[in-house]
Amino acid sequence: MGRTESNRPVKRAVIFDYGGVLVRTMDYTPRHAWDDRLRLGRGSIERITHGSESWRLAQIGQLPLADHWADVARQLGLGEADATRFAADFYSGDQPDADLLAYIRELRGRGYPVGLLSNASPALRSELDMFGMTDLFDVIVPSCEIGVMKPDARAYHAVLERIQRTPGEAIFIDDRPDNVEGARAVGMQGIVYTAGMDLRAVLEPLLDSL
Repeated sequence: MGRTESNRPVKRAVIFDYGGVLVRTMDYTPRHAWDDRLRLGRGSIERITHGSESWRLAQIGQLPLADHWADVARQLGLGEADATRFAADFYSGDQPDADLLAYIRELRGRGYPVGLLSNASPALRSELDMFGMTDLFDVIVPSCEIGVMKPDARAYHAVLERIQRTPGEAIFIDDRPDNVEGARAVGMQGIVYTAGMDLRAVLEPLLDSL
């Protein structure tokens, strides 16, 4: 374990991604129902919603989220009522991972600072409130508030600055290998998360390896 200038031990910060790690789509039925209704191949509405230029702009804070949903509705040919219903249905199968949230509470109880770094729209903070997750983190850094997305090095430096740790004093966890590689490139430890993995077994040996 490292030490500060005052010779006090420094605990590693643990920084999590949001979507795909702490909150995942557990039920694809609502999305598939829209694919079927619109006579599109399974996964089509997800590719349009998360693969459009409007989504990228929303995630870096350059487009209001409402404009992104309007763009998706236009691409899908939805009227106003259906567009509202679609936006509500799209994330209705998402659920937080209760075991991971409990582990975060344990980590913070043991004195480890925990951060959230997410490529996300302005809806992130309201989602965290809805799931009762806001108080789990010492810092929350959505891409829409800093203007850059992972794996841009500036995203990692932003969360490190706010959580007051050097890259070597932080561990980053994400389900996307490219985002983890981005963290490693700036000097952080990185873990590629897959659903169902024993994160505790992988993370614990790294916590006190400073």
